[in-house]
Amino acid sequence: MAKKSNERKQYIVIGLGRFGRAIAETLCGAGQEVLGVDSSMDLVEEMRDVLTQTVQLDAMDREALEALGIPDFDVAFVTMGSDIRASGTIVLQLKELGARRVIAKAQDEFHGRMLEKLGADQVLFPERDMGRRIAHNLVSGNIMDYLELSPEFSLVEIAPRAEWLGKSLADLNLRTRLGINVVAAKNGDALNAALRPDTVIQEGDKLLVVASEQALKQLR
Repeated sequence: MAKKSNERKQYIVIGLGRFGRAIAETLCGAGQEVLGVDSSMDLVEEMRDVLTQTVQLDAMDREALEALGIPDFDVAFVTMGSDIRASGTIVLQLKELGARRVIAKAQDEFHGRMLEKLGADQVLFPERDMGRRIAHNLVSGNIMDYLELSPEFSLVEIAPRAEWLGKSLADLNLRTRLGINVVAAKNGDALNAALRPDTVIQEGDKLLVVASEQALKQLR
């Protein structure tokens, strides 16, 4: 791959199934350089005109993986979560070959712990996280979107309650009363991430808040 500029980073995505393809396409669409790798020539051919470069090889083959120049990439994604042995082997080899950062997909908590012990810098649980987001959205009338930051806290997009409209953040005192920290407000395409105590909640606002699970129960 061509040497990256100061603005662009280089990513390698190993596994071009639905999840890996979504990551690779999104990164490429954001102007980043992406090398897509898969053992299936059909998947490689499908992505050839979409990504910066694609390569067909078995990533469990250490010599083949080494030939890609792993230390040159800023981030390596391992996305074949259904094959525990393959993903574990690839994560281990990537770290041994000098990968700067490895992000791997896991199918369950046990798989995730294994990947961490093998050197993964970050483990993704897309099925679990999507399930939680859907469940939160279904049971929470004013919770519009949900992203778990840790087992204790989540970043949540909420619609303000009717009684909040026309009042300032200082008047509402949400941190003390409900245990939620408002970090930004959206209204249409406008995002205000520099909120002040005198910021007034308006009709049509969506609030981005950090809240604990206990606070989310109160919001419901």
